[in-house]
Amino acid sequence: MSFASRMTRTPRPYEPDHSAEALSYFPDLSGELKTLIAGTAACSPYLRGLMAKEAEWIAASFDDPEEAVKAEMARLGELPPDALSAGLRQGKRRVALLSALADLAGVWPLETVTGTLTDFAGYATHLAMRATVGAEIRRGKLPGMTEADAETAGGMVALAMGKMGAGELNYSSDIDLICLFDETRYDPSDYLDARASLIRATKKMTALLNDLTEEGYVFRTDLRLRPDPSVTPVCMPMEAAERYYESLGRTWERAAYIKAHPCAGDIAAGAAFLKTLRPFVWRKHLDFAAIQDAHDMRLAIRNHKGLHGPIRLYGHNMKLGRGGIREIEFFTQTQQLIAGGRDPDLRVRGTVEGLHVLASKGWLPQALAEELSGHYRFHREVEHRLQMVNDAQTHSLPKSPEGMARIAAMMDRDLPDLEAELHQRLSAVHAKTEEFFAPDAAPIKDEEIAAETGFDSAILSRWLTYPALRSERAVEIFERLKPEILRKLAQSPRPDEALVAFDGFLAGLPAGVQLFSLFEANPQLVDLIVDIAGTVKALALYLSRNAGVLDGVIGGSFFSPWPGRAALTAELQSRLAAEVDYERQLDGTRRWAKEWHFRIGVHLLRGLIDAKEAGAEYADLAAATLAGIAPAVVAEFARKHGTPPGRGAVVLGMGSLGAGLQSATSDLDVIVIYDTLDQESSDGRRPLNSRTYYARLTQALITAMTAPMAEGRLYEVDMRLRPSGNQGPVATSLDAFRNYQTNEAWTWEHLALTRAAIIAGGEELATDVEAFRREVLQSPRDAAAVLAEVRDMRARIAAAKAPDGLWDAKIGAGRMQDIELFSQAAALVSGSAERTVTAGLDAAFELGWVADEERHVLEQCYERLWQIQIATRLLGTGCLAPEQLGLGGQSFLTRLCRCDDLDKLATDLALGHEAARQIIDHVIAARATAPEGGEEGDED
Repeated sequence: MSFASRMTRTPRPYEPDHSAEALSYFPDLSGELKTLIAGTAACSPYLRGLMAKEAEWIAASFDDPEEAVKAEMARLGELPPDALSAGLRQGKRRVALLSALADLAGVWPLETVTGTLTDFAGYATHLAMRATVGAEIRRGKLPGMTEADAETAGGMVALAMGKMGAGELNYSSDIDLICLFDETRYDPSDYLDARASLIRATKKMTALLNDLTEEGYVFRTDLRLRPDPSVTPVCMPMEAAERYYESLGRTWERAAYIKAHPCAGDIAAGAAFLKTLRPFVWRKHLDFAAIQDAHDMRLAIRNHKGLHGPIRLYGHNMKLGRGGIREIEFFTQTQQLIAGGRDPDLRVRGTVEGLHVLASKGWLPQALAEELSGHYRFHREVEHRLQMVNDAQTHSLPKSPEGMARIAAMMDRDLPDLEAELHQRLSAVHAKTEEFFAPDAAPIKDEEIAAETGFDSAILSRWLTYPALRSERAVEIFERLKPEILRKLAQSPRPDEALVAFDGFLAGLPAGVQLFSLFEANPQLVDLIVDIAGTVKALALYLSRNAGVLDGVIGGSFFSPWPGRAALTAELQSRLAAEVDYERQLDGTRRWAKEWHFRIGVHLLRGLIDAKEAGAEYADLAAATLAGIAPAVVAEFARKHGTPPGRGAVVLGMGSLGAGLQSATSDLDVIVIYDTLDQESSDGRRPLNSRTYYARLTQALITAMTAPMAEGRLYEVDMRLRPSGNQGPVATSLDAFRNYQTNEAWTWEHLALTRAAIIAGGEELATDVEAFRREVLQSPRDAAAVLAEVRDMRARIAAAKAPDGLWDAKIGAGRMQDIELFSQAAALVSGSAERTVTAGLDAAFELGWVADEERHVLEQCYERLWQIQIATRLLGTGCLAPEQLGLGGQSFLTRLCRCDDLDKLATDLALGHEAARQIIDHVIAARATAPEGGEEGDED
C-alpha cells in the first residue's frame, strides 16, 4: 500500500512561513502528502533540513515506504569500505526522515517506527564492524582470520542493549552496545594479538558510527554498559564477561540483559553467550527481592537527576520523571525477572510485548496491561516529537508555552487538551507503578503486637536471632509483614499452637529476603502459611526447608484442575529437554516434583480434593516423575555406553505405585524388564555386554531418583519385588521374567502382579509385558489353594508385627494390608487384570465369596482406612495420635474422614476393623485348603 492511502493525521503548521520552502523541494506532491510536508516543515527545523537533502529519495519512497527502506539497506550493504562512512550517514538521513513522516502521519504504528529505526541501527553497526574488522584482517593483525571471517567479525559480536535490544529505539536515541569476542576461535598463543586487534576495530567502528562529519553522524554510540567499564577494554573476551556476571553481576545488569540481542558480527556466538547467562538473568525461583532492587534503582535515578516532587508538565522528563517511560519499563522488567526463571514465555524483549505476555500468564490483570501499554505508546510518541524538533537527545517537555504549543501542533492537538491528557497519563502511571514498588507499611513494636494478640513477646523477640533475619534488608521487609502475620495467627483456632508452629517454620529458614519479598508481594501466601502452621506442623517444617515450592502457589495454575499423568510427564520432559547439563536436569526434576507434591498436600489440607483423589494424584506424580526422568537417564548413560541394546527397557510399577494410590511418603516399588533381541552388547565408545548394560542403567535410574542433591531427593526406590528378590539381578530380561513367572514364582508374587502397571519405557515392549501379565493372571487357579496361601501370609504378617494401636491403618487383621491381600486373591482367582482394591472386591462378589453387603462393608472400611493413612502421612506422624495433633490437625482429620468428632471416628474405625476381619476370616475358613495337620478351623 502507498504512503498516502494509509495516512490518518498530519501536523498543524506551527511556523507556517517555513512551509513554502519545504514544498518547493516537492513540486509534484499534492493532496494529503503536500499537507504533511507543509505541516512537518513548519514544526521541525531538523526534518526541514533533511527534506532539503533527501527530497528526491523521499518523494519516490511514498509509493512503498517499507520497500524503500529495504532497498536502501541493500544499497548500503554493497558499498566499499571507503564509501561506507558517507553512505551510512546518507542512509540514516533517509530512514530518519521517512520514519518521522510515517510516524507523524499515522502511517506506521509505534512498533513499526521503532522497529525500523532499530533494524537500521543494527545493520549499520554490522556494516561498520565488518569494515573495521576486515581492515584488521587485511593488515594481518588478526591471527588466523581470512577475508571470509570479516562477515562474522572474527568472532566479535555487538550485543544491542536497552531500547535497541528491545527493538524500541527512539527517534534520536544513542545506541548502547556491549562488544565481546569469542576467545575460543583463537590459539592461546595468539590471544593477546587478537584482543588488541579487536579492541582497535571496536574503537574504529564506534568512530565510524558516532563521529560528526559534514555528512552528519549515524548513531551516538555508548559502550559503557559492559562489565566494569572504567577498567575494562571496549571489547572483552566472553569468558571474562561471564565470570564477571557470575560473581559480581547486579540486579540492574540482570534487568538490562532481558533486552540484550546480538545485532552485529558473530550472531551465533552472541546467542551462545546469552544462553550461558540465562542462570544469571533468570533465577530458578521466583525472585520477588528484585522489586526492592528495582525500587532502589528508581530512587537513585530520581536523586541523581533531581526528579523528585509532584508532576509539573513544563520541563517534565517523559523518560525518567514520575509516571514516565522508565517507570513502565522497570515495572515490566521487574515482573519478568520475578517469574521469568520459571516461565520461559516471559523472556521477551519488548515492553508492550512483555506486558501482554505477563497478562496472558496471569501475572498482571489484563486491564492493567492494556492500560500501561496505552500509556507507554502515548509517552513514546510524545518523546519522538520532542526529539524530532532539533534531533536532540532530549526527553523533557518544553519549559515554555510556546515550546509546548509546537509539540501540540506536531500531534495535531489543541494545547489544553494535550496538557490535560499528559497530566492524566503521567499520574496514572505513577500511581500504578508506585503501588507495586513501594507499598506503605509502618513497623509496629513487638510489645504493641503482643498486647494486641496476647502472644508471648519473648517468642517474638527471639526471631531476630534466626538465620532468616540476619540481614538488615530481611529485617526491614519482615517488620512490615509481622503485624499482619501475627494478627492472622491470632485468628486461627488455636493461636498459641499456630505461633509455635510458625516459630518453627521461621527458625528453619536459611535465608529470608527472597521469601519475605514473596510474602509482601503476595499477601495470600501469608494466609496459606498460617493455615499450614495451625494444622500441619510437619508441612510447615517442610516449607521452611523447601520454601521454593511456594513459587508454584502464585504461578497462575496452582488451584487449577489436576492435569493428569500424561500432561505431567510431557511438562517434565519439556523442561528437561531445555536443560543440557545432567546434574541440572536432576536438580530441576527435584524442584518440579517438590512443587507438585506440595500442591497436592495443600489441596488435601484445604479440602479441594478428597483422600482418594489425593492418593491418585500422588501416584500420578510419582509415575510422571519416573517416566519423565527415565529418558534423560538413558540419554546420559548412552552418551558413554551407546544406545540400549534391542528394544530397551520398561519400568514396571508394583504395589501402591502400580495400583495408582499413594500417600505423601510412599516409596516406589519397581521392576525393570529389558529385551535385547539377542544383541550381545551396546555400540557406544565404551560398550558393555547387554546384561551389564541394563544392570548399570537400572542403577543409574535408581541413583537419579534417590540421590540426595542440592534440591534433595525424589523418592526411595524398592526393588525387592523383582524375581528372586535381593538375590536376583537388578534388571531382568523379558525371557527370564517370563520363565520365572511361569515356572518359579510363588503365589504371593502372582498376587503382586495384580497391581503391576507399566510406568516408563518403550511402547512396544510395554505392550508385550502387559500382555504377559494378563496371561499370567488369567491362568486357571485353585481358589482353595490361593486362599490357603493368603491364610499363611496373614499368619506370618501377624507374627512379624502387631498393629500400633487403633489408629494404625495399614498393619493388622481387617486393615488396609489385609483387605488388599484379600482383594488381590479374588482378582487372581477370577483372572481380573484390574489393579484397584475395589475391582478385587467386585471379583470376590462375582466369585460368590462375599455377599453384596459384605463387599460394601469392606469397601467402606478400606476407604476410611485410606483416609486415616493419607492423613497420617501428610501430618508427618509415625502412628496417628489424634490427641497430640492440636485442634487444627484434629479438624483436618475429622473433615477428611467426613466424621463429626474424633470419638465417633474412633468407634467407627474399631467397628470397621472388626467387621472386615470377620468377613475375611469367614471366607478363608470356609474356602481355603485345610492346613497340614488338621481340618480348617480345628483347634489344638
